[in-house]
Amino acid sequence: MNALRFRRTAIAVTAAAVLPFALSACGGSDSKKDSSAATEAAAPPASQSATGSDASMTDKPFGSACASVPKDGAGSFDGMAKDPVATAASNNPALSTLVAAVKKAGLVDTLNNAQNITVFAPTNDAFAKIPKADLDKVLNDKAMLTKILTYHVVGQKLAPKQLDNGSFDTLEKGKVTTTGSGTAYKVNDSANVVCGNVPTANATVYIIDSVLMPK
Repeated sequence: MNALRFRRTAIAVTAAAVLPFALSACGGSDSKKDSSAATEAAAPPASQSATGSDASMTDKPFGSACASVPKDGAGSFDGMAKDPVATAASNNPALSTLVAAVKKAGLVDTLNNAQNITVFAPTNDAFAKIPKADLDKVLNDKAMLTKILTYHVVGQKLAPKQLDNGSFDTLEKGKVTTTGSGTAYKVNDSANVVCGNVPTANATVYIIDSVLMPK
């Protein structure tokens, strides 16, 4: 009888000792599974964590007219980035009319010494849209020429995304509006950005295909 009692007591002690370890092992396994599941849920899929192509499309100059910019030298994108904006524009053959107008208005130093500005720069073809008699009249009226040219300058650097639906004060004290998305933008609903987000030492340049006229 005593032997039987001893065996029963030994079995009970063994079970009591083994049970906590079994429960602990079970709980540890579930805990690991829960932790693993939480980690998988927190980590975004590779397709989501990668930078989207839309974000990178406007990190550099964009637009159809960018292809005509010289590949190297002072008139290239790298070259323009080293010079202040009026000097940079003078090295771009497509902006020679604008540069001549800036010189005639005496705005070279004003633009070169300004900090963190945006310039909407009309191409030679944009000026060619204006009847010659009217253009000559403007070029010979310094006050009017200054008014028009400073209307193309915004006192802050604008990233492409800011042009989606924007309204900005110009140095002329008027406002320009911008609309569009991605790599297609309009200014004042009339001028298309044909080469945008061009960096210079002190400005961001958006080359446009029409001259903007202040009210």
